[in-house]
Amino acid sequence: MAHSSRFKITDALLIVMMILPLLTAIVIKILTNPESEGIAISGALVYFTIPMPKWDLPITESQVNSWLIMISILGLCLYLTHGLSPKAETKRQHLAEYIVTKTEELVHENMGEFFSGFAPFIGAILALSAFSSLSSLLGIFPPTSDLNVIAGWAILVFILITYYKLKCGFGYYIKSFTEPIALLTPFNIIGEIATPVSMTFRHYGNIVSGSVISALIAAGLRILSSWIFGWLPGAIGEFPFLRIGLPAILSAYFDVFSGCLQAFIFSILTMINISGGFDFDIYTARKNKKLSKKQKVN
Repeated sequence: MAHSSRFKITDALLIVMMILPLLTAIVIKILTNPESEGIAISGALVYFTIPMPKWDLPITESQVNSWLIMISILGLCLYLTHGLSPKAETKRQHLAEYIVTKTEELVHENMGEFFSGFAPFIGAILALSAFSSLSSLLGIFPPTSDLNVIAGWAILVFILITYYKLKCGFGYYIKSFTEPIALLTPFNIIGEIATPVSMTFRHYGNIVSGSVISALIAAGLRILSSWIFGWLPGAIGEFPFLRIGLPAILSAYFDVFSGCLQAFIFSILTMINISGGFDFDIYTARKNKKLSKKQKVN
């Protein structure tokens, strides 16, 4: 299928939109990364602080990288959906349709037909979490290694959980804390609060632990290499031979497999917690009751 020059230019601009934000993050990392010797495990850098009436607002490395990654994901989505046709004729359209189909199936299996509109939201969570973790492969600070970023996602999910519970009525929401018996009310309240907390620490803990383990093993291999080959003359003795290969294998697990796995787990927990607190039968009965009252009044 032949494309016009305008179509090709748009494609090129979308590719630039995908790559440029990541290159920007790499350049910022190089320019702001403080020099350190040995093992250096630290959180996100604070670039500057905006004075606010109550609390000052710090602009951190994780916030900037999050926005750059979201712009890159937006460019990818626009690229995959550029030039759509009724019948898929390009590989990118086949890929786009495959992603949409699989996401809709995932949402339908875990949330049911009522929540079919959640497919874009779940797809966004999967993409943002996975790409944020994978960004460490480029040497930039992954936003998923910042507790505040994950906590923000979990709080948003908690708001949605509460919203859909309240759709069944305020009385249903209050009653849910007293089940199966009123004696368990304090524990149910704690369990409600624990949902976003557990989602936050599960995701954050797995990502950060992988980064820490990788850094410690890489530093240990460097020291061991120096002990074994330090007797060799010049730069050859200083070269970390033992760091060749094994760190890459660890990165394949902690950065790629574990990062994608945690993104999948977070999205699954999001779907289960939102749909699990929603009773479709009570919602339908309440909706029909309101409709019948409205018809009587009219």
